[in-house]
Amino acid sequence: MTAKAVYKPRRFKFRLKRLTFSRFMLYLLLTLLVVIAGLPLFAMVCRSLMPLDELYIYPPRLIVHKPTLRNFSDLLTSLSSSTVPFTRYIFNSLFTTVATVLASVVVCCMGAYGLAKHKPAGSGVIFAIVVAALSFSVHVTQIPNYMVVNKLGLVNSYWALIIPKIAVAYNFFLVKQFCEQLPDSILEAARIDGAKEFHVFWTIAMPLLRPAWTTLAVFSFVNNWNDYFSPLIFISSNALKTLPLALQTLSGGAGVVARAGTVGAATFLTTVPSILVFAVMRGKVMETMSFSGIKS
Repeated sequence: MTAKAVYKPRRFKFRLKRLTFSRFMLYLLLTLLVVIAGLPLFAMVCRSLMPLDELYIYPPRLIVHKPTLRNFSDLLTSLSSSTVPFTRYIFNSLFTTVATVLASVVVCCMGAYGLAKHKPAGSGVIFAIVVAALSFSVHVTQIPNYMVVNKLGLVNSYWALIIPKIAVAYNFFLVKQFCEQLPDSILEAARIDGAKEFHVFWTIAMPLLRPAWTTLAVFSFVNNWNDYFSPLIFISSNALKTLPLALQTLSGGAGVVARAGTVGAATFLTTVPSILVFAVMRGKVMETMSFSGIKS
């Protein structure tokens, strides 16, 4: 006679760590740092919702008492015209940013993979040039970039905002360092099974390089979305202006006091997409970083 198996629910025991003085001070310091880091974001949200009478009250207020959405409606009215609506600026920023991110991920990953795993002639010199390019500021290279773009006849077009930002030295360097960790045995096994080189790259190397190109996509999106200098140099048509460049017209000139709330709303709109992208992708970056222990 067999005994019946009695199901006993598993009890989870939670062990509380002893709160020592050093641990309490550590938590207090971390909480203080979080508050300091989040205070500017909180102030930005409150300022975008403040009416004009609260913006210039003395002493200044940090928390909005009478929130209003009029600043956002005034922003739409200020930037919209009969020829260029406000949505056009948003489309320009989204199109150039997304196109740049996608092209940069593909080009940098393919170039870094070829340089790290195929080692063509002069690969050491090429990588040395890439490393040397990291020491130059972006603003220093704007003059030669403008000369090249102007020679190609791409000034005042979307291509002027996309092409110069595809092959970035930092992105190439980041992916190349990850490519060095890819095990050659996996790539060779796929080639022996008859896989073409592009198939090996796209189905084997790219998943293994996910930590690199995910981080690359986040940084590239944030940098290009907030870029104000490049459209200022390459774009002269009002219909091709990006959102950061169009919003700069609100922070100067006549009527600055009357547009203070509009500037707060504009700052909120330009900052939120970067925060959302980083918040969504941060978990994936940390997860892929944790489980990307590739051993050669």
